[in-house]
Amino acid sequence: MVYILGLNSGSSFDGVDAVLCTIDIAADGHPSRPVYVDGLTIDWPEDLQPQILRAFANELTIFEMTRLNYVAGALYAEAANALMAKNNLKPQDLDVIGYDGQTIYQEPPNRPLERAFIESKSTSLVDKWLKGGYPCGFFIAESGVVAALTDVDTVTQFRPLDHALGGAAAPLMQYLDFVAFRDRTDAETKEPTYTVTLNIGGIANLQLAHKDRSRMMAFDTGPGNVMIDHVVKARTGRGYDKDGELAAKGTVIPALLDEMRKHEFFARKPPRSAWRLDFGADYADDILKRYAESSTEDLLATLTRFTGIAITSSLIDFIIPKIGTKPLVIASGGGTRNDTLMRDLADELSKHGLTLTTSDEFGIPAAYKEAIKFATLAFAAKRGLANNIPAAGGAYRFATLGKLSLAPWRAQNAEPVVGRDERVLGLKSA
Repeated sequence: MVYILGLNSGSSFDGVDAVLCTIDIAADGHPSRPVYVDGLTIDWPEDLQPQILRAFANELTIFEMTRLNYVAGALYAEAANALMAKNNLKPQDLDVIGYDGQTIYQEPPNRPLERAFIESKSTSLVDKWLKGGYPCGFFIAESGVVAALTDVDTVTQFRPLDHALGGAAAPLMQYLDFVAFRDRTDAETKEPTYTVTLNIGGIANLQLAHKDRSRMMAFDTGPGNVMIDHVVKARTGRGYDKDGELAAKGTVIPALLDEMRKHEFFARKPPRSAWRLDFGADYADDILKRYAESSTEDLLATLTRFTGIAITSSLIDFIIPKIGTKPLVIASGGGTRNDTLMRDLADELSKHGLTLTTSDEFGIPAAYKEAIKFATLAFAAKRGLANNIPAAGGAYRFATLGKLSLAPWRAQNAEPVVGRDERVLGLKSA
């Protein structure tokens, strides 16, 4: 067993989670289910939050974005160091730190353009992105900064390689679900069985896990917390609707609910990805403008109910027909803290005979599952293991996702650096 540390700041941008787990390689050569040890969350500094929001809105210059990339790395390092200190661990006690970084922009694959590109028989690699509709994204929190400031091997940037292989690379939860649930069996037949998991972050996504990776699925269902958080901040100044208290006081606005259900995102078939261009600030601001006379409580009740409906319809439309049974739905993510959302979702699922639970019941804290996911991806990447799921994400081959920055202490042929501050900064030692 070794220690691994995962970090996460999702699309809802509500803090940086850090989680510590132990893990090993199982008899089948895949990682064993990670065992949770401890976790914590730190807030984004107040003077940094406006810069992230401006980055989401494409309002930063490339020079500002470059510095922000390093600043975000320093914040991630602070979270990792705080968790190591809390558990009395030294850098050499950890096998790896894993995170993807704060997503600033993500463009899902354009499958019609990709299909046309393939049919054109073009051999241009450049045209895959210029003309062929291949996906792309930009994620900050420089791994070299984290490795330097924690002195721990760091793996990040898991999505670009999957993008280059034609995969959506969003969601990425399916690898952890394979690792954690591949050994589940049917109570009667004892044969490997399907597991359905749901992650509710800023964007919500469903995963269908199975021991046979070719049977798996993963795709975004639509918004999770992202629009709820935006409306709360715009109307009240708070960061989020704590426990769904405001939504619980409201009444659903039927016209708005019907309108959102017709969003063009829902015409896409899995594997599909959603991001802020689908359900972000612009979309939420347009709703706020057109429904300016509606109460905050009613707007939140509608957005919260919509999240539950989008998740349920995605499950019924795409997963149930594939497996032909009514599985347990195992939820995780920050959205599980929203009591109104969880109640609405449970109500929607119960209409179809489905039961909702959380990953806590399986030893994986729901609030930290995304961070655990990145720690597990990093553990696999450091060992050269395939950690994507082509059947779920749409890539055309297996690969090892993630870029490794080695801890400074691992440098070979190194020697002590003496008097650096005096030579470089003019500071004399006491």
